[in-house]
Amino acid sequence: MVAIRLRRGGAKKKPFYRIVAVDSRKKRDGAVLEILGYYDPKTEPATIKVDLDKYNKWVERGAQVSEAVKNLVKKAG
Repeated sequence: MVAIRLRRGGAKKKPFYRIVAVDSRKKRDGAVLEILGYYDPKTEPATIKVDLDKYNKWVERGAQVSEAVKNLVKKAG
């Protein structure tokens, strides 16, 4: 099953997240199927960019979306 969730990057105490489509059995930072956007919580205001075409394509295919990603997509519009 495919999941849409956050993948952490960045340095210690400076997180940066990518919104990715990934096989749900993979680790949090494991191999991804497609990068859908990013989220930078350290900027003021937080930077959120999501490619809604790619996001909707994966949701239509039956991907499960995490709660954190759902909230970010709502904020992004």
